[in-house]
Amino acid sequence: MTVQQVDINNSNPELCALISERIAASPQQRITFAEYMDLALYHPQYGYYNADRPSIGKQGDFITSSDWGADFAEILAEQFVEIWEIFGKPQNFAIVEMGAGRGIFAENVLQYLKQQHPDLFKILTYIIVEISPILQAEQRQILSDFECVKWHNWDEIVDNSIVGCFFSNELVDALPVHQFILEQEELREIYITTETQKNPQPETNFVEVVGEVSTPKIAEYFELLGVDLSASVYGDGYRSEVNLAALDWMSTVAQKLHRGYLLTIDYGHPAHRYYNPRRREGTLQCYYRHRYHNNPYINVGRQDLTAHVNFTALEKQGELCGLDVVGFTQQALFLMALGLGDRIAALSTNVFDLETLLRRREALHRAIDPMGLGGFGVLVQSKGLSEGEKGGKLKGLKVPD
Repeated sequence: MTVQQVDINNSNPELCALISERIAASPQQRITFAEYMDLALYHPQYGYYNADRPSIGKQGDFITSSDWGADFAEILAEQFVEIWEIFGKPQNFAIVEMGAGRGIFAENVLQYLKQQHPDLFKILTYIIVEISPILQAEQRQILSDFECVKWHNWDEIVDNSIVGCFFSNELVDALPVHQFILEQEELREIYITTETQKNPQPETNFVEVVGEVSTPKIAEYFELLGVDLSASVYGDGYRSEVNLAALDWMSTVAQKLHRGYLLTIDYGHPAHRYYNPRRREGTLQCYYRHRYHNNPYINVGRQDLTAHVNFTALEKQGELCGLDVVGFTQQALFLMALGLGDRIAALSTNVFDLETLLRRREALHRAIDPMGLGGFGVLVQSKGLSEGEKGGKLKGLKVPD
């Protein structure tokens, strides 16, 4: 059954040919959407995040909180400092940033710690886990002055070795997702295949087809969440995503963390909102030159593909892996609790250049805009804390006065 057919104009032709070859070599001449998304984003030569072109920032396709100035990183740095203090200021302390973009967040954090908290800066190890060689090269250039920065893949980080904090900002939303659809109250999976159009001239299109689910892990995912898709409220045609890669990622982080916190910032929802029957088309979005749409089959290799994060799934998987849920809040509340409001109030007295004042004020207000970055979720989990350490609430999770 064909669900949707779209052309692949404006796409990377080498990547489209490679995906077509992968489909042709598959047993049923089809691949899961997760495999398609993985190739489109992460293929080592032609994937979006490995292409030799700007993807992040004002010249790219999307902007993160770090691109609006140093305030976001400096405020988060204060949370890292508090974690270090909770642990009694150990001499072995690491911040592990997963998916560090261009390295701007790391640069701002390290500059701030060097100036404001030199005792922590002196002993800190800052580890970056980055799979994109293009982004890693840019990070190495930007962070070349900081000897404490190390780049590791997951295999290079020893299990139960990290004391400190794992951190990610807009990482999980870019992990490849499976797509499913309900047909006659049965869970089915959406696959990608190819179809050749003969008129007016031959052209290969990517086409969606529906089949049985590719792995029992998809049904197990909903059992983990306690979501019953067989309920009549969903109905035929209900479509959404399952992020199995996020569960694997959570397991890996828990495996590497010995004692400390995991701080995940991203856009998303708890499960009951993510799989609300009224959200019938899922959350998948595509970003191209600061505009978003819902067609993942154009601009292949030249646009970002994302799906909202299911924070309940991260919590549940974390618990299975030995992580405790410390708290979940919105980015606006988290940053306000860490002092963003004080920064806004101090701008008029500390900044004398009008252009700089307006730019910083815009950046700070964007970070707490409930319709934008301020509505992002902030999930904090922990592992290996003593009872005394568990009793102290992180400043970022306290209700602002």
